[in-house]
Amino acid sequence: MLQVFQAEMTVMMVVELALIVVKLVAFISSLTYSAEAYHAANKLTKAAWTIILGLGLVAQVVFGGPIGLVNLAFTIAAFVYLADVRPALASLTRR
Repeated sequence: MLQVFQAEMTVMMVVELALIVVKLVAFISSLTYSAEAYHAANKLTKAAWTIILGLGLVAQVVFGGPIGLVNLAFTIAAFVYLADVRPALASLTRR
């Protein structure tokens, strides 16, 4: 029985670390593009994305665990940034 709980805790820790990495990558990426690029891509402002992703990273570290309404909302925001906003910004800055 103890092995089942250890396996569950290991999986939860791996998922939590993966989500921290995803949110950290999204946050750092949001800092690398100029405010004009966000405007040109017709996305939320740089400040808005940086605040959203920064709060998501802080919430993940403070509240911990991948399960929870707050962490779920910020995880979705990070994936939206990585799947939609970052490619749009990158396409504007390619030479």
